[in-house]
Amino acid sequence: MTIQSDKTTTRPTVGLLEWFRPGEFARVEQVLADLRALGVTELRTGVSWADYYTPEGADWYRWLLPTLAQQVNVLPCFLYTPPSLGERPKTSSPPRQLKAYADFLDVFVTEHGEFFEWVELWNEPNNRTEYDFTLDYGWFKFAEMVGGAAYWMKQRGKKTVLGGMSPIDPNWLHVMFERGVMQHIDAVGIHGFPDVFDQLWDGWQANIEAVREVLRQNNSSAELWITEAGFSTWQFDEYKQLQEFRKVLDTDANRVYWYSVQDLDLRHATVGGFHVDEREYYFGLKRTDGTHKLLYRLWADNGLEAVLQDRPFIRRELSAADGRYTLITGGAGFVGTNLAKRLLSEGKRVLVFDNLARPGVERNLQWLHDTYGELLSVYVGDIRDLQTVRAVVQHADAVFHFAAQVAVTTSLETPFDDFTINAHGILNVLEAIRAQPTPPPLVFTSTNKVYGGLEDLQFVAGDTRYAPTNTHIRNHGISEQRPLDFHSPYGCSKGTADQYVLDYSRSFGLPTVVFRMSCIYGPHQYGTEDQGWVAHFAIRAIEGQPISIYGDGKQVRDILFVEDLVDAFLLAQQHMPQLAGQAFNIGGGVQNTVSLQELLTTLGHFKGEPIKLSYGPWRIGDQHYYVSDISKFRLATGWNPQHNVRQGMAKLYGWLCESRGLPAPAALNAAPGPEEATGRPSKSVKKVAIA
Repeated sequence: MTIQSDKTTTRPTVGLLEWFRPGEFARVEQVLADLRALGVTELRTGVSWADYYTPEGADWYRWLLPTLAQQVNVLPCFLYTPPSLGERPKTSSPPRQLKAYADFLDVFVTEHGEFFEWVELWNEPNNRTEYDFTLDYGWFKFAEMVGGAAYWMKQRGKKTVLGGMSPIDPNWLHVMFERGVMQHIDAVGIHGFPDVFDQLWDGWQANIEAVREVLRQNNSSAELWITEAGFSTWQFDEYKQLQEFRKVLDTDANRVYWYSVQDLDLRHATVGGFHVDEREYYFGLKRTDGTHKLLYRLWADNGLEAVLQDRPFIRRELSAADGRYTLITGGAGFVGTNLAKRLLSEGKRVLVFDNLARPGVERNLQWLHDTYGELLSVYVGDIRDLQTVRAVVQHADAVFHFAAQVAVTTSLETPFDDFTINAHGILNVLEAIRAQPTPPPLVFTSTNKVYGGLEDLQFVAGDTRYAPTNTHIRNHGISEQRPLDFHSPYGCSKGTADQYVLDYSRSFGLPTVVFRMSCIYGPHQYGTEDQGWVAHFAIRAIEGQPISIYGDGKQVRDILFVEDLVDAFLLAQQHMPQLAGQAFNIGGGVQNTVSLQELLTTLGHFKGEPIKLSYGPWRIGDQHYYVSDISKFRLATGWNPQHNVRQGMAKLYGWLCESRGLPAPAALNAAPGPEEATGRPSKSVKKVAIA
């Protein structure tokens, strides 16, 4: 079966490559789901001669080929000698009987030939890991083996691809012509991995032209296919993966197969050995935990054309000639966008450093660029890459560090990644700052989670909210004198970063300030259930979707409108000589508190109908009550929030409606009810002890 492509341009036909091990039924189904999500109908995969003759091999391929062919056009790559048949007992060895390879293909085509049109003959034959050419001086054995198989496949009605060269070697291809292999070849494969395995790389077009020249010299009409191209994100450079994908699709090759859909399982060995080369494990569009890298997300969300769209405001090179700037790490996010907006509107230069991992943030960047133009620079990179962090810090006058893994739930699923992003990431930033002749001042956003679950406090349960029995905390909130008590991997990683920032001021004299932040909300926030819950609730309400509440909904938070937070950031930089080495609790304070139930009531008022709810169990590390005592920062700088809960929520709700092309409801301008205005609990309460 041939799946029709919707290709309408002159660019190469685009396919993906994925290798499967026998028995990986669920992974095959997942890859097919990913191909559907990306709109891809071409798949290159391996057919292992060695695996076929294992006890489960034949049954595996009886399931695999028809399963794949129901959805995609399959290019099977036939490779790997059964060790028992090789000159040496390894899969890269030439077989003792060279005709055995063609015999295997004949058997396979007889049983499964209806499921594919093309056959690829071996993989990377000039790569010793894949074919041990030291056992085949002059390539005579390979030529006889593959030439015979190519002849027989043509007799069986198949089109043939000569296994992709890696490295690309026109001289090797010339030898294949001399040995007579090419008379039965319909397409020549090449492989390229720029800046990964191919470090001395002349560019795709130069390599393609060198191969085409050999084809012209030999009067060959064979097509040229890039049967494998890719980029490993082992150094977390997902934007570079996107760039290399765009470059390979800008060639005049007839077809391109991008490697691969998923990162390799870290528990498995590659052909070269078990973790001998870490780069081998990170070529996927998705990570092993199923999360999407940048290229996959842009492709799945917006289509191939959006992936190929040029983004001229994104930069990869910086120099002193560009001048000084304020650096905002994680600057494409909600808080970073609002800070950048303020600075840019004042005529200041800003460099946003972000890995674009969070859905929706590219819209923030596009908006900033469209609004402020050349004052904005964007460098796409990862906070875990020390060399990249050093590059962006080098010309910074001030640094705001927001780049982080931000969800407790994610930290419970992938604690190692949570640690490397939050703890290792801040160490990279601090070391880069320390290396500067005049270290720029740093404001770091920590979290109230460093205080733990507050289990020692007792609360009064009212009709809609909890209130602490401790009069001082009820009147003032939680102060910086509260002992640290890290809960959850997220609390541990952010708490570690918090303490490093303070200690680098103490130990090395760096000008640093820590903000232990409560809940922040406002425009440009694309909240989720796990992070940015205020915006998430508002988005769900606008879309008419039910909202999940974990616990009883009486949890209380002080919430701070983002414009007020930006005021605090700028005051911290302004007063850095007096504030350096200190941590401050930053939030709405006792005047701007709200419970989940009360917030939902406000949203229902905006929408004009009750919000649909569902309830689930309490989550790890979730505090019944957290309200910041903001008096320390207020006394130091004169700062005070300017938006109450109702005003801030109305602005957020209005922005969310506008961004969706919806009219703002009239209720946004209505007067608040008494509880909405004051944020005070209901008078009807009963005392309970919350441990």
